[in-house]
Amino acid sequence: MVHIVGAGSGDPELITLKGRRYLKEADVVIYAGSLVNPELLGFCRPEAAVYNSANMTLPEVIDKIKEAEAAGKTTVRLHTGDPALYGAIQEQMASLDREGISYDVTAGVSSFLAAAASLKQEYTLPGISQTVIITRQEGRTPVPEREKLKALAAHQATMCIFLSVDKLAEVVKELIAGGYPSDTPIAIVQKASWPEEKIVRGRLDNIVARVAAENIDRTAMIVVGRVLDKEAAAYELSQLYAPEFSHTFRTASP
Repeated sequence: MVHIVGAGSGDPELITLKGRRYLKEADVVIYAGSLVNPELLGFCRPEAAVYNSANMTLPEVIDKIKEAEAAGKTTVRLHTGDPALYGAIQEQMASLDREGISYDVTAGVSSFLAAAASLKQEYTLPGISQTVIITRQEGRTPVPEREKLKALAAHQATMCIFLSVDKLAEVVKELIAGGYPSDTPIAIVQKASWPEEKIVRGRLDNIVARVAAENIDRTAMIVVGRVLDKEAAAYELSQLYAPEFSHTFRTASP
């Protein structure tokens, strides 16, 4: 059996209980070494075979899994954050399907959620934004024309941008061209939930210089939107807890 596990955003305590159990039980662990916190490997049994996939190709990963399966061993494929987001797991699952190898997927805490926790920020404030766009700037992996930042910016929703801090000047240019005002709040969270976490706040018109001054060029989440403006964002209170609002579990106050 193969368990594809989301390791969480960095803090070893942010892996799920199920994910940690699978790590403790695994005979073979293949982890994304460029991003996964190595402290998580401390949950593994001393005799477990551990491989860093940062220097492996897809065929090499699948071959290791096939070897483990032939020997009747259990494998954990450990990915950073939640593997459903930019985890390149679909191609791995397709390969496992072709090989007739059973697998399951365990969700993890994505870095965009860890960033929200670090920022002490709700992304969906009533009256400000009820939509969160998860995306990335185009790089070696192309982005469909309809999903380019300039097109998505027209919504002025809360946006969480992965894998793009090294292209921050381009990101800002596209966001402003697409409709975000130049004074829109933006935050950069590097290595959210890690001990060395770093947060830089600003506006679209000044964030590039601030981030350059902090030497941040990788492993960072870009969050943009009016929800970040704690002083000016006159958001509405949730109806869920409003005294005059009734729902299945509570009757409105007179």
